[in-house]
Amino acid sequence: MLDMIPLAIFDASQFFNWFVENANYWFVFVFMVIESSFIPFPSEVIVPPAAYLACTNTGAGSDMNIYMVVVMATLGALVGAFVNYYLALWIGRPVVYRFADSRLGHACLINREKVDKAERYFDDHGAISTFIGRLIPAIRQLISIPAGISKMNVGKFAIFTTLGAMVWNTVLAALGYWLSRTVSPDDLFNKVEEYNKYLTWAGYGIAVICVGYIVWNAFKPRKEQLSK
Repeated sequence: MLDMIPLAIFDASQFFNWFVENANYWFVFVFMVIESSFIPFPSEVIVPPAAYLACTNTGAGSDMNIYMVVVMATLGALVGAFVNYYLALWIGRPVVYRFADSRLGHACLINREKVDKAERYFDDHGAISTFIGRLIPAIRQLISIPAGISKMNVGKFAIFTTLGAMVWNTVLAALGYWLSRTVSPDDLFNKVEEYNKYLTWAGYGIAVICVGYIVWNAFKPRKEQLSK
């Protein structure tokens, strides 16, 4: 079926129209695997139109259910995240340690001890980082890489990746549901693109809050300091 995809796949509007005409659970899953791996691909052109079609009972996706759209999109995101995780584990991890043991690494004040410390930190805090990272634009695909390099527990990684992806896909599906009540198919792409800007800014807002919390937590006075 993938040979049916137009050559202009990376033209968002053309791909969007193609997807609306050919949508099914299989495509939702496959393209969310791609979106969640190292290949840049917007989930916004997959989940909202699939949810829209499921709610309006029109087009190729008329036999789909919005809840199953979220499930298939989340499963696809999890598989794609594991692609990045294991690539980082098998390829990235040896490269990082080789650099840490090199003269250049030492010149950059990086050594094996510091890398080990960074791994332990991510192991302690990686769960929430993985969850929140799935909600932030441009970070969603990348958050699996430090998880793989640090050998984050696979079960923990799977749980928090699934939770984060499910929240994000639910938001996108809710957008598709709302648009199914207010927008005609001809205006669907423009509206998804318009509201995606708000979602992007919301994601950046989450990133700023999280970074601010991390910085505040890093520099706030410790209890032992206050007791002196």
